Amino acid sequence: MQKVGLFYGSDGGTTQDIAQKIADKLGDCQVFDVASAKADDIKGFSNLVLATPTYGSGDLQDDWDSFISGLDDATFAGKTIALVGVGDQEVYSDTFCNGIAAIYQKVSKQGKIIGQTSTDGYTFDDSEAVVDGKFVGLVIDEVNQDDLTSDRIQKWVDSIKGSFA
Repeated sequence: MQKVGLFYGSDGGTTQDIAQKIADKLGDCQVFDVASAKADDIKGFSNLVLATPTYGSGDLQDDWDSFISGLDDATFAGKTIALVGVGDQEVYSDTFCNGIAAIYQKVSKQGKIIGQTSTDGYTFDDSEAVVDGKFVGLVIDEVNQDDLTSDRIQKWVDSIKGSFA
């Protein structure tokens, strides 16, 4: 497996903590905060993990919004990409993890998306992060289901490792 570039955005630190846990499980991984990352940073990897929280009424985290708007679709051509969304399924039940959907819409045009997960075990009303009955990536709810986070991360990392070239 070639080195993985893990890019995250985080205001409160939760997504940063999740990103670091994933990086530790993946092994050969370089972690970037998109608040200070450059477009050239992402171009240096064929394997990517992109992690974001969702804010407000389903909005993409501000640093991610700024970062991804500066990238063209071709940036993701030929790349294998796994996505991670962090959200609150109770308070934001109608926009649960929509932030990950915004990234998915951008990167799935040219990149190969891996790591889709089941919606089983979550209780929410609506999410743009559900495509064909599955989440487009790993979804974490540290507010209501923090006791499930470690197990979810481990199972997900085990499932994606073989898909990275």
